[in-house]
Amino acid sequence: MNKTVSIVVPCYNESEVIDYTVEELLNLANSIDGYDLELLFVNDGSADDTEAKLLKHSKQHSNVHLISFSRNFGHQPAVSAGIQAASGDAVVLIDADLQDPPHLIKDMIDLWQKGYDVVYGTRESREGESPFKLASAKWFYRILNYLSEVPIPLDTGDFRLMDRQVVDQLNAMPEKNRFIRGMVSWIGFNQTSIRYQRNPRFAGETKYPLRKMLKFGLDGILSFSVKPLKLSIFMGFTSSAIAILMLFYTVYVRLATDHWQSGWASMLVAMLFIGGVQLISIGILGEYIARIYNESKNRPLYIVKKNVGKERDDETSQSS
Repeated sequence: MNKTVSIVVPCYNESEVIDYTVEELLNLANSIDGYDLELLFVNDGSADDTEAKLLKHSKQHSNVHLISFSRNFGHQPAVSAGIQAASGDAVVLIDADLQDPPHLIKDMIDLWQKGYDVVYGTRESREGESPFKLASAKWFYRILNYLSEVPIPLDTGDFRLMDRQVVDQLNAMPEKNRFIRGMVSWIGFNQTSIRYQRNPRFAGETKYPLRKMLKFGLDGILSFSVKPLKLSIFMGFTSSAIAILMLFYTVYVRLATDHWQSGWASMLVAMLFIGGVQLISIGILGEYIARIYNESKNRPLYIVKKNVGKERDDETSQSS
């Protein structure tokens, strides 16, 4: 009996590229001998006709499944929904824009069969992206790795293959602010990488503008590090030390020199400095508290509006 590999593809407003993406993954499925490929497309509340196109492909191909959200919940919840719905012996994550080449999935499967539990793609280059995006991505991964208590591979996105035992552990983690690549690193097991050149988008526009990039980066840092809290403590001690030095200097000038002048400038600078440190520290603490608050509400990570294909599989298994 063939092993099954599930390919999870999160989609958000990918109408321009989705037909080609489905075609490429179907060709891949036909070219891999000895494995059955399950294609799971997660429509993350797209406002275009991405859902309609995926629905058509799902009806035409028995191995194409569609999970459609009630609204846009975000990339990481979409990936999580696909992982939770996947039934394969291994699960592959890949974006719909085809910047990560599907043909590498064959190499990932080969490494999986050699005993690796996780095979992740490491980007040697990123074509078609702005200098700002390249620089910010480079420094984000290095800052995250420095702050994280668990080593997270540099220049590595969500494009990866995971063995079923890794997937089961990932599904057992209930946290809401999810950072999949960090969570997989935290789980451990036997991991290796494949290096590749990342292509420009086949069509359409990036779904990660600056605002989403900043939020994603913040989630990654705060989910895997308490060093920002330690930084706020360090800033508190630093500001206190500066204040004490200024106190000694003020006493010295007043008692030992004739240069004492009354005024409010130095006092204002000191107050602004200490106030700034306090606000930064409160802001850092607030970000952690906000995540605790979100977890305590225990709301679902996403809401599924439509599930096409998986129901068909369930009916088939019950009748057999």
